[in-house]
Amino acid sequence: MGYEGSASQSSLCLPDSDPRLQVKPFIYRGFIGVGSQSFTGIFTCLAARSETCHCSAIARPLLAYATGADPDTLITMSETMKQAFGLVRRPWGVFYLKHKITGQQKSLKTSDKHEAQRILQAHNESECQPHFNLSLARVYLNGADPKLATRTWQEVMENIVAKKTDETQRRWETAIKDRNFDCIRNLRVAETRPEHFDRALADGKVSTNVYLRRIHNHALGMEWLLKSVIPRLQWPKPVFKSKRAITAEEHAAIVAREPNAERRDFYELLWHTGASQTDAACLLAEDVDWNSRTISYTRAKLKSRGDGIKPALIRFGAEIEAILKRRPAVGPLFPYLRTVRAGDRATEFRQRCDGLEISGISLHSYRYAWAERALKCGYPERFAQQALGHNSKAVHHACSKHAEVTVPSLDDWEKEWGKNSQRSAQPKLLPVDFRSPLHAIAQSN
Repeated sequence: MGYEGSASQSSLCLPDSDPRLQVKPFIYRGFIGVGSQSFTGIFTCLAARSETCHCSAIARPLLAYATGADPDTLITMSETMKQAFGLVRRPWGVFYLKHKITGQQKSLKTSDKHEAQRILQAHNESECQPHFNLSLARVYLNGADPKLATRTWQEVMENIVAKKTDETQRRWETAIKDRNFDCIRNLRVAETRPEHFDRALADGKVSTNVYLRRIHNHALGMEWLLKSVIPRLQWPKPVFKSKRAITAEEHAAIVAREPNAERRDFYELLWHTGASQTDAACLLAEDVDWNSRTISYTRAKLKSRGDGIKPALIRFGAEIEAILKRRPAVGPLFPYLRTVRAGDRATEFRQRCDGLEISGISLHSYRYAWAERALKCGYPERFAQQALGHNSKAVHHACSKHAEVTVPSLDDWEKEWGKNSQRSAQPKLLPVDFRSPLHAIAQSN
């Protein structure tokens, strides 16, 4: 039976007016291939042309032998699929995107019909072709910033470290080596999802939480991240370990057990000054002014903030004087401890504590102890903040920012407080010279 004069051919073939529309060989091969099987499995919908002679603007596929995308093309299954989104125009002129299944509406924040239709088309295409979304997004991102689509979190970390200096840079270099960051280190910033951060924060490590938040905020500030990976209020709250101050008995036991004279004087100086271990270990003999009986130093972690940070200026008493006289008169007060990493100094201290079965304290506990002693004896808050390096804008607002503050000796203050501890009134303030040493010398001359 021939197909050329059959009714099937006349019903399926297109007119001969356009050579591109003569698909008889294709139809013939199609029937030969399927034999007696149903033709439905090949095409869901096969039509020569629509009633209006126009195909959809969204789906207009080309045949392999066609030469253009003219309106006279075959209609595929995607043409007949119901699109998920539609447009709704409110009385005030703003277009809304409506999900045809759920009925949920979202404002497109535009009254321009053409702009609204472009957004609608993008939503429908993303619904039908999810695998195409990421590739299309990369094209737009590359137009704004060539590295926006390829930048990794490792590059963000390295950018932060490059902008830091001195002690702050060393802290960051150590922080970005955290193994918890390995799961996002080579992850592209633009492709990051909340579950990626959840994996890094899974073990609840405090330092990971703190530094990952800073890294995330740096990427947002540099506009390398289009929106927050985790909203600010949804970040897991860091759970800090319990901290306490070292007691006078524990300090005395540690000093008595320490055979090394340099470490022993180091622990004694921490007890009397409340300085951080790095600041105390880096003290120089030149930082001591014997005429005014003061120690002046700038906190190591605040040096990167520039010259606007005033150094701590502490007046010392007889106890600190005895310690200083045992140390070198020139150069570093603690030559060996100055060259040791902070982690190694902390390990040596922990070993002394383990030998005495003392737990729950570290070298930082000396700062807690100093603050508690100051609070107990009524030490003025301004002096305590100046000594510990905790600058407060509220404190500086109350007093002149140009005044030089000399912190009195806590040991002398405690002795004075001990004489008045049974009285309800606060102990009498010790006289403090707020003038600079140069001004005092000039006036005396």
